[in-house]
Amino acid sequence: MKVLVTGAAGFIGSHAAEALNKEGYEVIGLDNFSDYYDVKLKELNTDSLRKNNIQVKKVDLRTPEDFKKLTSDFDFIIHFAAQPGISSSSTFDQYLQNNVIATQNLIEFAHQNKKLKHFFNISTSSVYGLEATFPEDAAAQPASFYGVTKLAAEQLVLAESRAKRLNSSSLRLYSVYGPRERPEKLYTKLIACAFNNEKFPLFSGSQKHLRSFTYVGDIIEGLLSAVKKHHVLNGEIINLGTEAEYTTQEGIDYVEELLGKKIELEVKPRRKGDQWHTRANINKAKKILDYHPTTTLKDGLQRQINWYKANFL
Repeated sequence: MKVLVTGAAGFIGSHAAEALNKEGYEVIGLDNFSDYYDVKLKELNTDSLRKNNIQVKKVDLRTPEDFKKLTSDFDFIIHFAAQPGISSSSTFDQYLQNNVIATQNLIEFAHQNKKLKHFFNISTSSVYGLEATFPEDAAAQPASFYGVTKLAAEQLVLAESRAKRLNSSSLRLYSVYGPRERPEKLYTKLIACAFNNEKFPLFSGSQKHLRSFTYVGDIIEGLLSAVKKHHVLNGEIINLGTEAEYTTQEGIDYVEELLGKKIELEVKPRRKGDQWHTRANINKAKKILDYHPTTTLKDGLQRQINWYKANFL
């Protein structure tokens, strides 16, 4: 069966493409190779995919003309591509174009795929708001442009299920980390600061934030299970993450312990819309997907450090 993975040159999308390929699916990846962060990192991920005979096409989902580069014969569409995270350098229009308009364009392309079995939208715990400890039927209260536009994208996709035009579902991910994590994210930045003897910019108060830091491999296990059980997921929202929670300070302490080095911190003003508490409620995923994440934060960080050493030192 043939799978289209958007955002395939990115952090989680590249892991998903590789895992699906190993499961025997024919995978086509899409990415617009945005310069939101160093494109060389996406090229590094793409090289890994191509070594496994996974095609990666440069396609911008905001541009309907780009869809002409694709043939419409996919069994599954898995939509990772997005304007990510909470960033003061990203405008509302960028979030709107990359998260909402791009998703609607992809939905319109999905309708051309006559044998499409399921459209998986990849969402985020940010849709819950400043506290994300709830089951999937809790009211969403996003507090950032990122969360607002990801919720809008999710609802565009699920509206297709409600109208019986597509089979679809949405997977809400929690604080994913691991090899290939984006350079502005917590752990890659911590590790880079340690090796480069630079100060780590810590947003004021964030050291006390509680997070469900979830290893990327555990997220991918949940995704693979969802693909295999797609027939019971139409119209569903599923949280994927770990029930274990750690403060940001505990995460910093683990990195310092594993590296045997103290990281100097530089306190920055608080970020608007930053979540202060996330803990993945995965009762639904356990029941439907038999989902049981197992990677401890310390073990996952060691793997991420090993990846960083292999690629950047």
